[in-house]
Amino acid sequence: MENPVTKLPHKLILDERNRLNLTGATEVIHFDDDAVELNTSLGTLVILGEQLRLKCLSLDDGALVIQGRITSMSYEEPKKHRGFFR
Repeated sequence: MENPVTKLPHKLILDERNRLNLTGATEVIHFDDDAVELNTSLGTLVILGEQLRLKCLSLDDGALVIQGRITSMSYEEPKKHRGFFR
């Protein structure tokens, strides 16, 4: 059964590897100068870089703007829970 909450549209716009505009953010898990980890409507997104700064954050709208030198972006696959005997 799907979550009754409406799924936020998810879009990434990277401008010159220095500014990332993102929609669909639901939670910021971790943030520092070198990494941002956040939940989006389509999964966990990890952004790596240098001198990263959050310029705009609105979880009501799911909007996020990150500035700094962005070196990589990747989605993590959800971890499958295994039983004791696998």
